[in-house]
Amino acid sequence: MGQRAQDIAERIASFKDHLVAYVEDLSADDWGKTCEWEEWPVGATAYHLGDGHFAIYKLLGMIVDGKELPQLTMDQINASSKQNAQAHLDCTKTDALERLRKNGAAFVDYVAGLSDEDLDRRGSMPAFGGAVTVEQVIDYVVFQSGQEHFDSMKAAVAR
Repeated sequence: MGQRAQDIAERIASFKDHLVAYVEDLSADDWGKTCEWEEWPVGATAYHLGDGHFAIYKLLGMIVDGKELPQLTMDQINASSKQNAQAHLDCTKTDALERLRKNGAAFVDYVAGLSDEDLDRRGSMPAFGGAVTVEQVIDYVVFQSGQEHFDSMKAAVAR
């Protein structure tokens, strides 16, 4: 395990903890409000973060293991995300929190165990513009896209 990986894992853990605390405090009314950016309810967006963004460690494992990544475009990923959100429009807060906690913890543990070499390993996927490192995938999926979803949830409930 490398220091860079530890630092990234701590950032992911902090993001997860803030997100979980936020979701825990949402009211039933908040849960059903629509996130403008996604056009999904707050609850489905929270579920998406736990089920998709925090489960990205599985894709990272493919890069670390030298396996070929699925050749998905961003349009394909967005369509899949929309389909998943549609399937979970009525998810409960308990379901979303379970995904956030379980996948978030697994993600943090996975990243904490990586070496600097692992963080620098490259995979290629059209959605990421071609060749991308493990660290770049984490940055995009969690700290950029994940934060955008979190900000969208906050805007939807006006806090």
